Amino acid sequence: MILGIGTDLIEVPRIAKEITKSRGFKERYFSAGEIAYCEPKYGKARNYAARFAAKEAFFKALGTGCSGGLAFREVEVVNGRLGKPELALRGKAKDLCRDRRIRRIHVSLTHIRDYAGAVVIMEG
Repeated sequence: MILGIGTDLIEVPRIAKEITKSRGFKERYFSAGEIAYCEPKYGKARNYAARFAAKEAFFKALGTGCSGGLAFREVEVVNGRLGKPELALRGKAKDLCRDRRIRRIHVSLTHIRDYAGAVVIMEG
């Protein structure tokens, strides 16, 4: 049974500006693993933007937004063994999903030059 669906679209130039000019932006919103994945990439802002969109889509699917003490860094985009994006949860995000009996989370990322987007579907 589908328990939540979230989607988000973000402008890549907005994230590019934040990752280059805002002190601590990357560390506030992204895990060490996400930073290690994005930094060496050509067009790294697109990769950061897609991950940021996935986190926003997750919060929308959960129905909470990023309120109630949930943190962006508690939601990490990782790649499965075949490269498919997946979400790894920690802290309150993980606890809330367990309490709501969310058994599986699907995530899809996309990006082009100026936009990045994500869709998250939660199953119970």
